[in-house]
Amino acid sequence: MPPITVFRARRILTMNNYRPFATHVAVRDGIVLGAGRLEDVAPWGDYRLDEQFADKVLMPGFVEGHCHAEEGRAWEMPYVGYHDRRDPEGRLWPGLTTPAAVVERLREAQAAMGGDEALLAWGFDPIFFGGERVTRAQLDEVSGTRPILLMHASGHILDANSALLAAAGIDAGTDVEGVIKGADGEPTGELQEMAPMYMAFKVAGAGLFDPPTVHSLRRFAQQAVNAGVTTASDLYATLDEAGVATYREATAQAGFGVRLVPAMNALNVPLAEGVERLRSLAPTSTDRLHLGRCKIMTDGSIQGFTARLDPPGYFNGAANGLWNAPPQTLREMVRGYHAAGLQMHIHANGDEASGLMIDALADALAEHPRADHRHTLQHCQMASEAQMRRMAALGICVNLFANHLYYWGDQHAALTIGPDRAARMDAAATALATGVAFAIHCDAPVTPLAPLFTAWCAVNRLTGSGRVLGPEQRIPVAQALRAITLGAAYTLHLDHLLGSIEPGKYADFAVLGEDPLAVPPEALKDVPVWGTVLGGVPRPAARAT
Repeated sequence: MPPITVFRARRILTMNNYRPFATHVAVRDGIVLGAGRLEDVAPWGDYRLDEQFADKVLMPGFVEGHCHAEEGRAWEMPYVGYHDRRDPEGRLWPGLTTPAAVVERLREAQAAMGGDEALLAWGFDPIFFGGERVTRAQLDEVSGTRPILLMHASGHILDANSALLAAAGIDAGTDVEGVIKGADGEPTGELQEMAPMYMAFKVAGAGLFDPPTVHSLRRFAQQAVNAGVTTASDLYATLDEAGVATYREATAQAGFGVRLVPAMNALNVPLAEGVERLRSLAPTSTDRLHLGRCKIMTDGSIQGFTARLDPPGYFNGAANGLWNAPPQTLREMVRGYHAAGLQMHIHANGDEASGLMIDALADALAEHPRADHRHTLQHCQMASEAQMRRMAALGICVNLFANHLYYWGDQHAALTIGPDRAARMDAAATALATGVAFAIHCDAPVTPLAPLFTAWCAVNRLTGSGRVLGPEQRIPVAQALRAITLGAAYTLHLDHLLGSIEPGKYADFAVLGEDPLAVPPEALKDVPVWGTVLGGVPRPAARAT
């Protein structure tokens, strides 16, 4: 019989309604035996008492239900975002607050490169600069021969220099939606959404949307440990033979620090092939790698003006956004994956996109009734109360992008959707009131992987300028903590294995320096994270040197 370890903590928040608080948790072979007082767990048998967390607070390991393993690969490229960020090793990268600073960092990166490989950078967002772009001409000044790809923070837009456009075959005659052209009919260098972006990716070499490597997955896992995350999704995964082999190799390594839940990018796989692939992969899941889900991408990003909005449309009069596939194709994908008994995670930012997918799911359920499907609308930032009520009636889950409230809330109120609709963005309180099962997320690398910050956003709804955006949609701390643990686990169909500390579940814990239920709500984001316990094994966060 494997040995028993009993972890002692100052306090344990179990998220288990039958025993919500404890001081000790007993673990054997990576599984929780029980939690409570020492006298409650001691009868399991001889144990080793581990007191290294006696002054710490334990919670279920945080579950990030919408992020991307490309967070690990991203740090192999220059970061050019507006906000400060920390890499997996804990190093702070200062944000760049002017377009000129972005161009200068690109110049530095270009000067340090050898060979003729493409220069890829990430995190740029012109919405913070009054819409001012880094132009194709400026990128050409950085290099006229080396392809340059500047990825926007949203992941839905990029800027390219002339060398990259030429290599991709994009010119005045290119008739692909999303290739932005100037008054002269020539491409400006801005490429919106997946069709033209993939043309650029194909010639740029290794990029953010390429399958991960074992090395990049290990860096992603360390970033998860740094944030207290023990289970993380990878929602846009390449699950071909090589991609799956990489996930298997990485997650099988003894020191790998997170459980992965990849969802296959369904846009790039014919429907019948995708269904067969997921059906064959699901039974091969392991405790560290959970397979069998797909991701469907509908529209784009609100701050990039590529999301699809219902009337009255964009507040500043911008044209409506783009579909990443024709609406009828999206409907057919929903019907096919649902009929096959598979779970879908569906990107829908604008309310028009949410409405299309709710209609498609309603039709699919009418044709093929299925209990407990847990199809999840991801982001779903502008959903109305009426849409939420329909989702509840249909059993549709929602994973809200709460971080938007801080990072782009001011811009949404002033530019993209106006103060009225901005006040209802990421409406967690409405989800609670209407009975929609919900989680909240960060969408890393779009925003940092930090569930306590995400919970802080949902609790306080503060924008970057300090404005409370929609105070009626604030939720209590306890509900926000549930959303980043058991709520997220539910949307991944894994709440029987994780999301709470109770007998039979994985011994996965977030190790915190303070009790998030005891600090003021406005201090929730500042609760220190020591690291995690994964399957009973402590894993410290990387500390900046």
